[in-house]
Amino acid sequence: MLRDVTFGQYYPGNSFVHRMDARIKLVLTLLFMVGIFFVQSFAVFGFVTVFLLAVIFISQVPLRSVLRSVKGIVVLLVLTAVLNVFFAKGATPAEQPLWSWWKIEIYANGLKQAAKIFLRLVYLVIGSSVLTLTTTPVDLTHAVESLLKPLRVIKFPVHEFALIMSLTLSFIPSLIEETDRIIRAQKARGADFDTGGLIKRAKAFVPILIPLLVGGFRRAEELANAMNSRCYEGATKRTCMRVMKLGWRDYVAAFVTVAFFAGIFVLYAMRGSWGGVTWLYF
Repeated sequence: MLRDVTFGQYYPGNSFVHRMDARIKLVLTLLFMVGIFFVQSFAVFGFVTVFLLAVIFISQVPLRSVLRSVKGIVVLLVLTAVLNVFFAKGATPAEQPLWSWWKIEIYANGLKQAAKIFLRLVYLVIGSSVLTLTTTPVDLTHAVESLLKPLRVIKFPVHEFALIMSLTLSFIPSLIEETDRIIRAQKARGADFDTGGLIKRAKAFVPILIPLLVGGFRRAEELANAMNSRCYEGATKRTCMRVMKLGWRDYVAAFVTVAFFAGIFVLYAMRGSWGGVTWLYF
């Protein structure tokens, strides 16, 4: 399970998506996350699937690496789908339930809503994974700092916030590797993490948390000493080693993505008004 966590991990490459400006990739990812909630039709979900697969193909990131990120939210996906199936009512008062028992009723509308929520969550995770797999944590931090520069007018500590984000992202892969190493060491000593109920498994992970916390504090102290020895001062105005500039790839990607989701917003606004085109809202 720990190896399935792709957040904060970078897949080296030299593809079209890898060479895009991190600021554009971050903004387009946010646009994708917002736009996916305006999709109300399974046919439009099909277009989004083709768009997402095209982005993954252009990024040259293995599809298996992208899909691994979905494994981490399987429980959330199942729970959300079940809640929508059993608690969503019919689209109209006249709709009859497909199955009922006692006070539990399952409607066709509930099944549709569960499927749509399921797809939205999966696409959100996949979209964010493409961003992190094709962007180094340093570039992502510089992008956040650059986009938040206007907040300096209200004395918001943009650089300090970006530094905290950079350190957090850089620590995620190392903490995952250390956790996996501790688990394998405990298993070699006879520890059992795979059998028993939920409470037993939770208690079995207690011996892992203590050395993990100790190791995390040790890493943080070493990093703080290294920064102090180099006379680092966060409040000082600092410059970037690599200046971020927009290129033709960024304009092409922005135009295609904005045009695609502009069409989705138009379909969302026009849903139900085109009586003969039922695929807009089915």
